[in-house]
Parts: sequence; C-alpha cells; structure tokens
Amino acid sequence: MHQIQRLATEIVSKVLTGRNLTETLSDALRQNPTLTPQQKGAIRDLCYGTLRHYNQLDALVKRMVLHAPSDARISMLLMIAIYQLRFTSAAPYAIVDHAVKLTAKWFEPGKGLVNAVLRRVQREGNKLWAEACQKPAIRYGLPQWWLEKWQKDYPSNWEAIAEASLSHPPMSLRVNPHHTTPTDYLQLLSNEGMDAAIIAENAIKLAQPVPVDRLPHFQEGWVSVQDAGAQASARLLDVADGMKVLDACAAPGGKTCHLLEQHSLTLTALDIDATRLKRVEENLQRLQLTAALKVGNANQPKTWWDGQAFDRILLDVPCSASGVIRRNPDIKWHRLAKDIATFVKEQSDILEAIWPCLAAGGKLLYATCSVFPEENQDQISQFLAKHPDAKLEPLSDNSPYLQYFPSADTDGFFFARLVKQ
Repeated sequence: MHQIQRLATEIVSKVLTGRNLTETLSDALRQNPTLTPQQKGAIRDLCYGTLRHYNQLDALVKRMVLHAPSDARISMLLMIAIYQLRFTSAAPYAIVDHAVKLTAKWFEPGKGLVNAVLRRVQREGNKLWAEACQKPAIRYGLPQWWLEKWQKDYPSNWEAIAEASLSHPPMSLRVNPHHTTPTDYLQLLSNEGMDAAIIAENAIKLAQPVPVDRLPHFQEGWVSVQDAGAQASARLLDVADGMKVLDACAAPGGKTCHLLEQHSLTLTALDIDATRLKRVEENLQRLQLTAALKVGNANQPKTWWDGQAFDRILLDVPCSASGVIRRNPDIKWHRLAKDIATFVKEQSDILEAIWPCLAAGGKLLYATCSVFPEENQDQISQFLAKHPDAKLEPLSDNSPYLQYFPSADTDGFFFARLVKQ
C-alpha cells in the first residue's frame, strides 16, 4: 500500500501546482508498469477522491497540525491517508502503518506526528470532520468565488448542485442499437454479476463502476461509456437519415459516434487538436462507423470548410466544465473567476464563425458541460439579439433551453437549439 500512497501523494501534489490530472495520472501509471490493475484503480480513486474533497481534507489537517511539516509531502500524505480512512474499505491499521513507514523514508522525525494524527482520526473522525467543514466552501469542496457564484445564480438549489458535484460520478453506458437493445444488454450485465438500470433511451447506469474490459462485448462495439446527459445531444440535434452534419469540437468522439449509431449521415468531425482527433478515429474504428475527420479551428471555417452548408451542426463549445467537476476535480483548483469571461468570448467567437456554415432551415445545437449562465442562456440571448435570422426552438414545454444539473444520473450539461430562418 505504501507505493499506492506514495504515487497518489506525488500525483495530487503535482496537480495542485497546475498539472492536468488525467495527464499526470497517466504518466505516473505508465512509468510504473508493474502495478496491478487493482493498484492502478486504487491510485486513481485516491487521486480523484482527494482532489474532490481537497478543501475538507486540507482544513482537517490544518486544524490538527498547527505547524506544517518541513517536508510538504507529509501534509499531502496525511490528506491521502485520511481520505482512505473515511471513503475507502481499506483496513485502517494498514492505512496507518504504511503511511507511517512511508513518512519514515521521507522524514524520520515526522512519523510520530503522522501516527498520532491518523490514530486520532480513527477515534474521532466524524467529530473532527464536522468541525473542519463548518464553512460552506469547505463543506462542499469549492473555491470561495465558485460557491458565491452558485449561491447568486441558483439561490434556491445551489446546495443540491454543490452536494451532487461532490459525489462520485455515475458510470453510464450508451447501447449501440446496431448490436443489441438496452433490455438485452441489461441481462448480459446481470449474467456477469453487475447491477444496472436503464435510465434513458439507450442509456444504462451501472450501480458500481467497472473497467471497460469487464463490459460484455465492449471491444466489439456493443456499448460505449458516455454520461446520460451527454447522450441527449444526439436526440436534440433532430437529425434524419441522409443529412450532412458537422460535429464541431468533436473530440473525443462520443457524440459523433452516437449520431452515427442512430442515423445514416454524411458527418464531418472537426477538432483543433490532431492528437485528440485520434481518439475520435479510435472510437469510430471500435464501433465500425465512418466519418470525415478534419483538424481545424471551428473559429476559422475558411481554413477547412468547402463552402457546402450543413443541415445540422452540433457545437459543443469549450467551456468552464463547471458541470463535470466531480469527474474532473482538478478543474476546481485550476479555474479562476476571471477565466469565465475568456470562455464566454471564445464561445461567442466560435458561434459567430460557425453560423454561416449552417444551411437555411438548418439547425444548430449549442452545448456546454457548464452550469454557469454566462456560458449558456446568456450566451444564446446575446447571439439572438444580433442575428435576426436565428430562432430559438424550444426543447421542452417548460423551457426553451435544457439545463441538466449534476445528479445521481447525469452530470451538468446545457443545450439550446437554433434554427436558421
């Protein structure tokens, strides 16, 4: 276990200095090829969980350790170990023992402190946790500016959004209708001892996440991993067989593949990043689907567009990712309040640039994984004010928009459908 704790400590420390969690974790696992799948899973859980609950763990350690150890790794190791004690099924004696031994390797005088702190957490964990988490920003694991923004934007339900954003994200599957049905695939999962439920059209949620290699016929393309909220885009784009479709900002390709699973289309998948576009290609190959892949900036159509208008455009723009922070917890600690205006400007520029690519009578689905109004309904309202040829097509009887908030079944997503007059 000490190797698990050591690597998790190193990874989280790097992420908190500005490194990307996914890349840092992948690098660490690649550099340690002897790790078992179980060890890799444990390290992944510790990294994601510690960052998700970083405010709480940091506050607790600071209350118990008045003078920070000279070796900063010890404070981080304490957070990792406390996360293990509170949120994992690992044996408490093993967690403490390995943390103490690891400390002795780094800084011999610190092992007594680590032992004392973790033993006390074993005895008084709930009380200490409650005392450390009295402030809302700490309790919900958010930067103060972020919390205040949600309180302002959603005065009646910010606590539910914050609570859900601190939870473990669900693992949802998208069933490929070319191979099976949700009901039949549910039975396959049951045969393998996996509990699951159908939560939307072609969407299945697993009771517990599992590695994809455990999913029946995953490599043959029977299912893909995709949040149920994200799956709504294929339905909301309102496509039909034979249409010419653009998926702008397409990587890693989940929405591209979903559209092609549902309809026979002439589809172009565009992304500015050639490396990320390879992910789209890999997903298409696994699912035996075909699309034209183009490397290009959605903000500069003249560099990649042939002038032939599209019947439908899916525009999943870069955003703050405020709706998916439980799945990407490093975002909370990297994002700054001033970044929102930068995203809003980029989204506006892309929307303006891509609009001429849409055919008259065509439809554009604007999508984000954000719950910040500036990136969503405010962005659309400003666009409509400047474009008399654009009309907002309601997505439900109650609202012209569709805003998913983080919940037990979905992450946070926003959708708005524009029709070109």
